[in-house]
Amino acid sequence: MDIRKTNLQDIDQVMAIIDSARGLMRASGNTVQWTNGYPSREYIQSTIDIGENYVCLVADTIVATFCFSLESDPNYAHIEGGNWLNDQPYAVVHRLASNGQVKGIAMRCFEWCFEQCPNIRVDTHETNIPMQKVLTKLGYTRCGIIYVGDGTARVAFQKINS
Repeated sequence: MDIRKTNLQDIDQVMAIIDSARGLMRASGNTVQWTNGYPSREYIQSTIDIGENYVCLVADTIVATFCFSLESDPNYAHIEGGNWLNDQPYAVVHRLASNGQVKGIAMRCFEWCFEQCPNIRVDTHETNIPMQKVLTKLGYTRCGIIYVGDGTARVAFQKINS
């Protein structure tokens, strides 16, 4: 699998993958994450414009997308019910979406991100059990609860190079 930055020409494929991932979430019981049109085409385009959106390719076909940012996430400034593992600069992974056709995509994406920065923070909704299982399997530590822009809670994880 190859990973590269997303081009604006990829946006239709990226949005189709996001729609597919939304369906996979609903099928697994996660009916509350990625609602009301989130993430929108405009929002994804903004992450492409700043160079934070990536695609995963298998045989030159886009099979997944994610956001990888080296910028601190303001939603992570306050954490409840626990603590971050450290206060060092970190990278964030957001909006990982797969079309569901290739196994192991999430694990490979997180491994790639950790190769880029050995201090990763990520959050997911409490009903996103498949994502929580992947994070746990990869050695991420559940650190507490953070709140995203719309005020809803997310389970926060972190992995550091120890």
